[in-house]
Amino acid sequence: MLMTNKWALLIVLLLLVPGAPLVGENPAATVFMLEIDGAIGPGVGDYLTRGIEQANQASPRPVLILLTMNTPGGLSATLRIINQAILASDIPIACLVYPPGSRAASAGTYMLYACHIAAMAPATTLGAATPVAMPTPQQPADEDQESDGEPSAMDKKILNDAIAYIRGLAQLRGRNEEWAEQAVREAATLTAEEAVEENVVDLMADTPADLIAALDGRSVKVKERTVTLQTSDAVLQEHAPDWRNRFIAIITDPNVAYILLLLGIYGLLLEFYSPGIGIAGVIGGISLLVALYALQLLPVNFAGAALLLLGIGMLVAEAMMPSFGIIGFGGVVAFVIGSIFLLDTDFEPFQIAKPVIAALAVVSVLFLSVVLGLIWRTRRRKAVSGLEAVVGAEVEVLEDFDGLGHVMMRGESWQATSRDRLAAGQTAVVTGIDGLLLSVEAKSDEESSNGNDF
Repeated sequence: MLMTNKWALLIVLLLLVPGAPLVGENPAATVFMLEIDGAIGPGVGDYLTRGIEQANQASPRPVLILLTMNTPGGLSATLRIINQAILASDIPIACLVYPPGSRAASAGTYMLYACHIAAMAPATTLGAATPVAMPTPQQPADEDQESDGEPSAMDKKILNDAIAYIRGLAQLRGRNEEWAEQAVREAATLTAEEAVEENVVDLMADTPADLIAALDGRSVKVKERTVTLQTSDAVLQEHAPDWRNRFIAIITDPNVAYILLLLGIYGLLLEFYSPGIGIAGVIGGISLLVALYALQLLPVNFAGAALLLLGIGMLVAEAMMPSFGIIGFGGVVAFVIGSIFLLDTDFEPFQIAKPVIAALAVVSVLFLSVVLGLIWRTRRRKAVSGLEAVVGAEVEVLEDFDGLGHVMMRGESWQATSRDRLAAGQTAVVTGIDGLLLSVEAKSDEESSNGNDF
């Protein structure tokens, strides 16, 4: 009985202590927020797909993933990768065109249609989703068009595929199919108010917080189940792009990618046509691999692995044929960029730590500096053997001669020839060697006054 009273007293004290956690208390609901600001390319695609995957693997899961969007469009291949991640998500995804004055043009319109909930802030627009490969009537006919100015068969395929794609998304989300086709076929656009009236988006909201409050209690179909959102007390968690996403976004900018591609091609051509110490080849090799990833011709993992292999190859080449550190430095740069590309997982045990990459780069640079220093000092040393050591050596004349005679060099008698008349016991300097015949000349008075290096 006494033990029972003690346990009851302990429970009462725990309940009365301010801030004491209650058994079974649920943590606050969260909304996982991602931001799109700029063209949709590989960098944005990597950021969004990894963010959606991270939210789906979180414990506890957020009640909603919110995408804020301001984009002029982007690459079709990246768009489809992002939409695949949206459609595969087990968590509802809402997309808000924000802040006011923003747009969801071209690829952004497709993303709005793919999301479970589409919203727009005031003074925003969407549409103009015609594929850029499709010529417009204002453009002159070229080799890709029919002789009468009509689009070619390939252009029609691209256009019809885009129309079918956006209509399929509209059917999935129950939105306006006819206007979706107009946005692709005729580059139609809408304001936020018009988009709500035309059933292109679900609602308008001034800010992400207003949208979260408006979605409380709303039912959304996610895959084969219906989810009722409970967002009244949800906490907004912003997940801005990290340094890796910003780095990838910079190198995948179309202008930067184009410059890298040209650098890669011209660098390799210059190295092949005029082999030198490797500057053009190093810059060309790294630039070409990065450009292939930026243009989505190589997946990020393949590009990272290729850069790692290129870096290792350059470090080995530097050890086998020293190039004043240029190839070795290029190997370090390629290795570091490849390591950054391979940082594509949020699961810490399988992630390459940033300090490890930094330490590797520093150690590699220090190693190259030490090795290059030793090589430089070795090259500056005076030769002590071989032909290089013979030329410039001082010898003693054994007999008077004018033309052909004998001299003593390092304890050995050598046959020598000279254009000067030399006397026995005189010191001469070797100017050349042909087989076992030395070419010598008399040592000048200035050289004699400087001392004997022999």
